[in-house]
Amino acid sequence: MTPHAEHDHVHADGSALIDPVCGMKVRTDSPHHAVHAGSDYRFCSAGCRTKFVADPDRYVNPKDTHVEQPPVGSQYTCPMHPQIVRDAPGNCPICGMALEPMMPSLDDDENPELTDFRRRFWWTLPLSLAVLALAMFGHRTTLLAATSRTWLELAITAPVVLWAGWPFFQRWAQSIANRSPNMWTLIGTGVGAAFVYSVVATLAPGLFPDSFREHGRVGVYFEAAAIIVSLTLMGQLLELKARSSTSAALKALLGLAPKTARRLGADGTEEDIPLTHVHVGDRLRVRPGEKLPVDGEVLEGRSSVDESMLTGEPIPVEKTVGDKVIGATLNGTGALIMRADKVGSETVLAQIVQLVAQAQRSRAPMQRLADKVSFWFVLAVLAVSIVTFVVWGMFGPEPSWTYAVVNAVAVLIIACPCALGLATPMTVMVASGRAAQAGVLFRDAEAIERLRTIDTLIVDKTGTLTQGRPAFREVTGHGDVSADEVLRLAASLDQGSEHPLADAIVTEARRRNLTLSRAESFESVTGLGVRGRVDGHTLVLGNAALMQEVAADVGTLAAAAEGLRIDGATAMFLAVDGRAAGLIAVTDPIKDGAAAAINALQAAGMRVVMATGDGRTTAEAVARHLGIDEVHGEVRPKDKADLVQRLKADGRRVAMAGDGINDAPALAVADVGIAMGTGTDVAMYSAQVTLVKGDLRGIGRAREISQAAVANMRQNLGFAFLYNALGVPVAASVHYPAFGLLLSPMLAALAMSLSSVSVVANALRLRAAPLRSG
Repeated sequence: MTPHAEHDHVHADGSALIDPVCGMKVRTDSPHHAVHAGSDYRFCSAGCRTKFVADPDRYVNPKDTHVEQPPVGSQYTCPMHPQIVRDAPGNCPICGMALEPMMPSLDDDENPELTDFRRRFWWTLPLSLAVLALAMFGHRTTLLAATSRTWLELAITAPVVLWAGWPFFQRWAQSIANRSPNMWTLIGTGVGAAFVYSVVATLAPGLFPDSFREHGRVGVYFEAAAIIVSLTLMGQLLELKARSSTSAALKALLGLAPKTARRLGADGTEEDIPLTHVHVGDRLRVRPGEKLPVDGEVLEGRSSVDESMLTGEPIPVEKTVGDKVIGATLNGTGALIMRADKVGSETVLAQIVQLVAQAQRSRAPMQRLADKVSFWFVLAVLAVSIVTFVVWGMFGPEPSWTYAVVNAVAVLIIACPCALGLATPMTVMVASGRAAQAGVLFRDAEAIERLRTIDTLIVDKTGTLTQGRPAFREVTGHGDVSADEVLRLAASLDQGSEHPLADAIVTEARRRNLTLSRAESFESVTGLGVRGRVDGHTLVLGNAALMQEVAADVGTLAAAAEGLRIDGATAMFLAVDGRAAGLIAVTDPIKDGAAAAINALQAAGMRVVMATGDGRTTAEAVARHLGIDEVHGEVRPKDKADLVQRLKADGRRVAMAGDGINDAPALAVADVGIAMGTGTDVAMYSAQVTLVKGDLRGIGRAREISQAAVANMRQNLGFAFLYNALGVPVAASVHYPAFGLLLSPMLAALAMSLSSVSVVANALRLRAAPLRSG
């Protein structure tokens, strides 16, 4: 059946045409239609018709156009060099790293490079260990002759170097073709030199002088080539695994939106449709407990909506006819009918996703000392190796060219970047473990390097400085009504409500073992409070406006309520039978240790700024308790990110601490993002540092670890460079005229191994580093 014939097929009830763009069923009388190739196509909306008219063949002949391809407009970038942007996957021409999608999809599978490297690593690790054992202990056994042992090592090593290490040689060749020496130039040259030298020594041992024979054979370095490949693969696996958490933040954000929406037809029918099929102007039903599908306006109904993903405010917002609502926020117990006003990339959630993605791409890559000098270091090592080869070949003693090969290879092996490559990763691994013991999780080395330089900390309020959930604060009786009776009546009225404020009141009443009564005629008054009947009395619980509406004179309670509000609490009046009976206050308590943490950071010279989506009065009250002088209230996600950018433009090194989805853009754009482990997954994915228990005192501990780790990195890098500065001339045998001694590649490999061991040993000292904070 041809596509248009299938499209023109009509069921007996005349209501089942198929929209060729989205695949939905549409009626034969749909006003949205277009003629193509003599066939009349019907569509569910004007949006689908516009897409069809723009490219009809894409939908009429899907087999010709819908081939396995990346999504239209997909672009790929290098995580280390964000200026590199390509339309297809590949490797970065500067550093050789695999390019990653700029905007991941929920349908993305595991990074194919991670899958490939994992397979290469585990399949060849036993071979690398086998050749290492054979090289170290093979001469102690009489089961194999020396020549047979050499050939066996070659057979075991070949698949490790030529198969597992093949991606490294590809990047090595690419670095040369692009004239961009990097880590892969060193690794490819070092591994290649060790392997080729060993192969030559196996195939033509007669080319080498007797002084290079040991245990009955010419020394070979198959184990060095194999182990370097396996170690490099392991490092790449760890790095790729860490990098995957970057896209996890975006995927978590994309996953917040519901997958479907319930659309109301003009004839009153309802159907569940994919979210991508929602168009501006559609009428949508949102049932209790569901997420709102897109941004829009309430047409019918009333409910409370949890907007904490946007504002960070833990208390749901009452919504009624005419109010604006935001996609991916959570509807409460009421039912709503809304109109879709913004869909796709225009929604608030989509804009947050874009902010996080842009921030991650714009973050400057780490500028390690090893990276800064790698270009000249590689060129210098290669130049010294070539000079060594030429000088020994032309002016050395016989057999001069054999000596030339041996010494040139010794230079390359001794300069192989194991010590340089391990200098930072080993410190990072040990520092990360030490931090985890202290309740701090670092996502990458960049965070460890940068945290010590931070001079400004922006903190969110709800969930970061405070516990993030309303808690009972106090109750006051009025007239002849006791405080316990006020609490009992309010809790009786509120026990049927799911509002967080009501839950705080009911929880406190039950903690005091108060006997609650059944509430009747319960009613929620939007934006004001609740009312109903308890024990035959008419009760009203809410704000001053509700008291005025029922003509209840709050008298002296008004002053007490204002004082509580200034102090950051939410105050509610209780009226019984039209008379004010008492006052109840609920607040979001400040976390234990928050004040001490802020004071310690300020004492260390750090500027602390509060930025919250909560009201300014409440924010200032919390700031006063904690000694924070700079406060920004009623800020949206973009405002927080803009604040970070402004401070960075002023030359400040900025960290952002937050726990909510609304903090994600600022966490991503900050020099260091710090998430509370008690907060949302999105915040933790966007941040580089996570405080496991949400304790701000962990920031001080993290800074100490950062300072110790960077000092350790510098020690390791200093030793690695010193080792190369001394080792390369020795490997080139510049001392031969004076002492008549040569450094065999075997001793060069031993020196290389010892340099790596010393770096590891120095890094392990961090495990015992004492922490003064907390």
